[in-house]
Amino acid sequence: MRTLALNLFLAVTWVALTGEYTPANLAAGFVLGYLLLLLFRDTLLPEAGYFGKVWQTLYFTAFFLWKLVLANLRVAWEILTPGNKMRPGIVAIPLDVQSNLGITILANLITLTPGTLSLDVSDDRRTLYVHGMYVDDPDAFRQRIKEGFEKRVRELLR
Repeated sequence: MRTLALNLFLAVTWVALTGEYTPANLAAGFVLGYLLLLLFRDTLLPEAGYFGKVWQTLYFTAFFLWKLVLANLRVAWEILTPGNKMRPGIVAIPLDVQSNLGITILANLITLTPGTLSLDVSDDRRTLYVHGMYVDDPDAFRQRIKEGFEKRVRELLR
């Protein structure tokens, strides 16, 4: 966590030194700070897990954006084509993620993806109830959530 704070400090310092207060310049400062910290990681920073976590976060973000695009295309196709191919349903998904943060991230990712909506979490925090527009097979739907979003949330929070 200290390494992330240091990387953010270097990014903000970069922005202040260049005088260009834009998100792109902040991102450039973050990348430059990351490379600088990577260069000196053996001598200054014993926390080596940070460098792998940055790549893991980028992979997670790319995965979510890909799923978001696919879900948008599927819903758009449903709207533009005649007929009704929807098979809505509510599916109970047993959770392997146990932390409040993990459950919150998972539920929000599901809700942000068109065609799915997180409805509730059981009192014992072991089951997430999800409404889906396309639930032809509840077991396959459940497996897609568990092997997709939940698996990656678990990896990210490890």
